[in-house]
Amino acid sequence: MKPIALVKDTFTGPGSLARWVGAGMLVTTLAAQHPHLVFDRARTRDLFSMVPNWKFFAPNPAVHDFHYTYRTLDLDGETSEWREIEMIAPRKLYQAFWFASRRPEKAVFDICTAILQEAQKGGVRQAQKLSSYQLLVEFIRRTVREEQGEEAVRGFQFAVVRAAGHDRSEQPETLFVSPYTPMNTPAPHHPAAA
Repeated sequence: MKPIALVKDTFTGPGSLARWVGAGMLVTTLAAQHPHLVFDRARTRDLFSMVPNWKFFAPNPAVHDFHYTYRTLDLDGETSEWREIEMIAPRKLYQAFWFASRRPEKAVFDICTAILQEAQKGGVRQAQKLSSYQLLVEFIRRTVREEQGEEAVRGFQFAVVRAAGHDRSEQPETLFVSPYTPMNTPAPHHPAAA
């Protein structure tokens, strides 16, 4: 068979429709991975999510770690030193393939990101209205109970600090400091809640 006839048969012969669709999907998939928004047009028209997006896993990869610190107020009115909650465990080689134990760390990271974005827009009071803020408060409250017990603590305050991880040249930066939070919160219908 002549090369010209082979090329013609590839584009017009039996099965050519499948080859055209496959080639179109390949080009669309490759174009959709480009970071410029012009290349996302095909995906906006993709009603059935047929075009894969490999940017799904890290469209904006994190380059910093969040560290969570808290201090407590005891029954005598004394404030403790800031304590860090150890969330970032040293990594092991097998965790490059399976790292299910990182899910709580990732969940708290995502919750914290939502709080910080809201705090930038509307301040701490606005951030306190978020359900993600309440989740983080409960996470800190549970940690305080586990580490110090509930009887000796009247309340706590927490802070979110951003650090560059292994890069020691960049100084940690405090991004968010919560107001004082009572250890035991009254029920919403309780008069003390007002």
